[in-house]
Amino acid sequence: MVNSTLVISIMVGLIVILLLVGAPIKPMRFIGQATIKLGIGILFLFFVNVFGGAIGLHIPINLFTAVVAGFLGLFGVASLTAIHLFII
Repeated sequence: MVNSTLVISIMVGLIVILLLVGAPIKPMRFIGQATIKLGIGILFLFFVNVFGGAIGLHIPINLFTAVVAGFLGLFGVASLTAIHLFII
């Protein structure tokens, strides 16, 4: 069984190593871009829910829908809307 202090100390150790050595550029850039796209997807879904509420359109905001909307952009939001309207 893993102790919580062991997990925290390992995480702190990894953070210190990353601060001393420096983080690799490519993976950090990918993580940053993925986070920004995920945030944009959440905003897209929020606005669809706000403006679509008048016509009874509600797309739940969860990890799957945010990833689809974030990485596919407006086409992802349109496809989620079409799935909601025609299939569900």
